[in-house]
Amino acid sequence: MRLGFLYAGQGSQRPGMGADLYEAYPAFRAVLDSGAAELDLKKLCFADSGGLLDQTRYTQPCMVAFAAGVTAVLRERGIAPSAAAGLSLGEYSALHAAGVFDAQTAIRTAAFRGQAMERAAQGIESAMVAVLGLDRASLEAACREARGMAVIANYNCPGQLVLGGERAAVERAAALAREKGARRCLPLNVSGPFHTPLMASAGRELEEYLRTVPLAEPAIPVIFNCLGGTGPEGADIRELLVRQVQSSVYMEDSIRAMAGLGVDAVVEIGPGRALSGFVRRTVPAMPVYAVETVPDVESLPAWLEGLEKEKKS
Repeated sequence: MRLGFLYAGQGSQRPGMGADLYEAYPAFRAVLDSGAAELDLKKLCFADSGGLLDQTRYTQPCMVAFAAGVTAVLRERGIAPSAAAGLSLGEYSALHAAGVFDAQTAIRTAAFRGQAMERAAQGIESAMVAVLGLDRASLEAACREARGMAVIANYNCPGQLVLGGERAAVERAAALAREKGARRCLPLNVSGPFHTPLMASAGRELEEYLRTVPLAEPAIPVIFNCLGGTGPEGADIRELLVRQVQSSVYMEDSIRAMAGLGVDAVVEIGPGRALSGFVRRTVPAMPVYAVETVPDVESLPAWLEGLEKEKKS
């Protein structure tokens, strides 16, 4: 069974995430107790004192730690990916799953990335808006017509796109999107214009930081957000990560690319099930299973066994 692992990104975090996994599995516990990035990851994930978990500088290392812990638990059970991808921040977890980063390096790098993104967002009057029920070409036209900095930051799945950029331009683009037939335009509660050119300073900081980070060659195909595919052989991963923080996330394309690699099923790892919804809307025939809790982990082998039986019948 060829599995694709798909990792959740920032925005799906929730207080208490991973608490049951921590109690049940030593492999998960080892990651959260590692002290990576000099953070009390357990306290941040479980207690969320003062809403720290929703601050980008803390969200990002916590999400990557959660994913690394789940990946370790699944590996102990002989469940490993044949390909990996992630939504935005989740790309770091995909690279960890592929052996590019060890867990502590992935967490430290995510912590730095979160801090750099917070700094880049300071002083910018920005907005992000989810646009439902409109095609890419129409929303791209709305961005051009809006003038100013408004771009499609996320191509999540058919019928779900996200605008980002300067607030006034994004609001104009959203109004134009409604005129062009968008079903709904929903403002998102985010702290910056993520995955837009307004994150260029975060890209520069990340470029400098990544020069100090040791990277291994990926052991499995990794699908990159900014490409919507695996990219050319020998692609510079550091360069792609710098590009990713300030350019669009092609999640729909990434899901199609994963299906094109011949995976039999997708396992979503992370709090929530948003990516499972993206998979179902993008490649409806692809089986997908979300892992967030102990029951999810314990039920996964039976689910995979059922798929194996179906495949053989």
